[in-house]
Amino acid sequence: MSLGNRTILIVDDEPRTRQGIKQTLELWAAGRYIVETCDNGVEARERLRHERVHLLITDVRMPEVSGLDLIHSLQDSPRKPVIIVISGYAEFDYVQQAMRLGAVNYLLKPLDKSELLTVVEDALKREEEQQRHVKLEKLVDHKLLEIDPEQAGMGQPVKEAIAYVEQHLHEQLTMAEVAGLIHLNASYFSVLFKEQAGVSFTEYLSRLRIQRAKELLLQTALPVGEIGERVGYRTDKYFIKVFKSLEAISPSRYRQQMKGGTQEIQ
Repeated sequence: MSLGNRTILIVDDEPRTRQGIKQTLELWAAGRYIVETCDNGVEARERLRHERVHLLITDVRMPEVSGLDLIHSLQDSPRKPVIIVISGYAEFDYVQQAMRLGAVNYLLKPLDKSELLTVVEDALKREEEQQRHVKLEKLVDHKLLEIDPEQAGMGQPVKEAIAYVEQHLHEQLTMAEVAGLIHLNASYFSVLFKEQAGVSFTEYLSRLRIQRAKELLLQTALPVGEIGERVGYRTDKYFIKVFKSLEAISPSRYRQQMKGGTQEIQ
């Protein structure tokens, strides 16, 4: 995971606090993170709408748009940063509200440098874990996970068909061919497969091929066309078409998003 373009945004209307945090984090980060600041919630809210921020450190109370307002505005964001709030001792009720809204930790003024670094490191670890989870979700096909050859009700013919497909995925497979190999009529096999696997044979074959393709896109530097061939597609064009129908994105763009850093994930 690339760290160089991960951003920490500090939002505080007190210049001394804001610059103190920035200087401390820049010294600690040594170029691993981009550390940016905003001196008000209005600017910060606008920036968060248009830019990817991985860690937000915000004062809970500021004029016009407070830290709480900022956190509220991020509730439905698909790219919500991890959040640390800053407050004075008299504002602890605001901190509690912020924590209920998803802030992962808080810092009390005056800030202690070592505590700041400890809290920031912990928050960034959480952010990395969240992004790993997002990537895993993008990699896994949940419909395939639901197809378990060991489940009750799945007969031996369908189990054999699944095992054969997994071993011969790179070949030009047809339903009629697979049905013949397990000595079943193609029409009967079609009905039986969907009944026991929960998806049609054609959908299962496409999903399995695209799942293998996603793994190859991440684990190798093979060209997209060659990956398509390895999972059983004769032409780049058809492979890309099927991939986009299941993933809503092209294979090359998928590879770019998953390998290029968490800021690409949408």
